[in-house]
Amino acid sequence: MAAAFPWTDALDLQLRTLAANGRSVRDIAAEIGTTKSTIDRRLRHLGIVLDRSATEAATRANTTDAKSRRMRLHLALLDDAEKLRQQMWEPAVVFNFGGKDNTYEERTLDKPPFADQLKIMQATGIAIDRSLKLDLHDAGGSQAVIGLLQQTAAALGIHDDTDTQP
Repeated sequence: MAAAFPWTDALDLQLRTLAANGRSVRDIAAEIGTTKSTIDRRLRHLGIVLDRSATEAATRANTTDAKSRRMRLHLALLDDAEKLRQQMWEPAVVFNFGGKDNTYEERTLDKPPFADQLKIMQATGIAIDRSLKLDLHDAGGSQAVIGLLQQTAAALGIHDDTDTQP
């Protein structure tokens, strides 16, 4: 919890020193014992701008790492979709368990029953859809979709895209 105390010239000097040493607003607030918003206010009042290059570099690295993780997931989802789809045409074991005697029966069919094939196809479609959404996100997301829709509308004569240009 932040201490309630009057701000002094000594605190301004400490703030200037910590800022010059490259400390973050969070670190400065913790060391002085006040809130980040108080530190932000004092920095603005004193005309001090913190060096944000380390934060910007870390943000770029995190963004790159996230994009790499999404790409791995995108490829894994495509692999999943292929494996799922293949199951539609492979032999399948169907079984029944229960009844008054608690019996178990199984049979191997040339391919899964239609209802199971439908579920496999739905799961395949979901995997492909999620994969495409990840790909779309990294390709520019909604801007790419908007551009495609505008081109389609213009080709159909529904929309003149000259009014959307800056």
